[in-house]
Amino acid sequence: MTNLLHPIEIDRPTRIAYGPGLVATVGQWAREKGIARSLVIADAFNAARIDLLGLPGEVTVFGEVKPEPDIPNLDAALAIALRAQPQLVIGFGGGSAMDLAKLVAVLPGSGQTLPEVVGPEKVAGRRVALVQVATTSGTGSEAGSRALVTDPATQNKLAVQSRHMIADLAVVDPDLTLTVPRAVTAATGVDALAHCAEAFTSRKAHPLIDLYALEGIRLVGRFLGRAVADGGDREARAGLALASLYGGFCLGPVNTTAGHAVAYPLGTRHHIAHGLACAVIFPHTLAFNAPATPEKTALILDALGLGGATDVLAASHGYCAALGIEMRLSGLGVPESDLPTMAEEAHAIRRLLDNNPREMSREQILGIYRAAL
Repeated sequence: MTNLLHPIEIDRPTRIAYGPGLVATVGQWAREKGIARSLVIADAFNAARIDLLGLPGEVTVFGEVKPEPDIPNLDAALAIALRAQPQLVIGFGGGSAMDLAKLVAVLPGSGQTLPEVVGPEKVAGRRVALVQVATTSGTGSEAGSRALVTDPATQNKLAVQSRHMIADLAVVDPDLTLTVPRAVTAATGVDALAHCAEAFTSRKAHPLIDLYALEGIRLVGRFLGRAVADGGDREARAGLALASLYGGFCLGPVNTTAGHAVAYPLGTRHHIAHGLACAVIFPHTLAFNAPATPEKTALILDALGLGGATDVLAASHGYCAALGIEMRLSGLGVPESDLPTMAEEAHAIRRLLDNNPREMSREQILGIYRAAL
């Protein structure tokens, strides 16, 4: 049986608007739908520029999204939603804002609590419209059906996946990313790369998704270095925005693997931004999986401009380091004493590790952390 015979279902936003200047599409769309009350979920920076959305009627803003949103952060947004009673919820920001927007669109008034919807397809429905506007190029959350929040009690991420959380409109306006700082551009770009590379080498990899995954990697290889060197390079920003969107396409039907599982404890335990955590771990898991997926690994390296490299770890680590990313866990404040607990937590994330093309033990995860220290 080949993967061509494996069934696959693709769910995408009803409408996707990609291109410079298309942020104004949001207000036009809202007017067409007769929207009178909107709630914008954003971080503080984007909350200060919601005028770009051109929304009609009454607009409420929750502008306190945290870089790694947790349950209290979600609860605060839900409380605002219950008071505002919006007809439209808009995620305006990076993955954190868009993930919270998904949950804010489905939970208020539903009779369901967050614990009741954790997992696949447990959300009962959605009664409001949902628009996602990406302002970074990394998560691809605008195209997806998953939302992640951290439980501070367990320091683990809770994953909710539902077709009801797919946007009615997703706007990818690369000009919105021109203000993203160099370090964030680099880290979030490698996050988009990781989405594509992990989906491409997953046990669940599928030809229908492979073409997006490989093209997303090529786009990162072509444009990430340029965007880091010159944040005002609009073509490079557009290329990265498209790579991020393609990475989002990969997440729905295939999803990520060990790279993200090993990266998650860096965010939940040490508050390292998700993109940066993925960037630090990416070379190590790519190299670990290379013996199980040699042909696809070679295609990944070639797409990044690293074709012919014989040492996968050295080549991919050098690629990330050349972007100016701090690639040492110790440099990010992670103590060696916490590595065993992190390995235990990462090994428990079976929804991702079970997709990995090569079995990865707790001891092997610990070895990756030590190598990255």
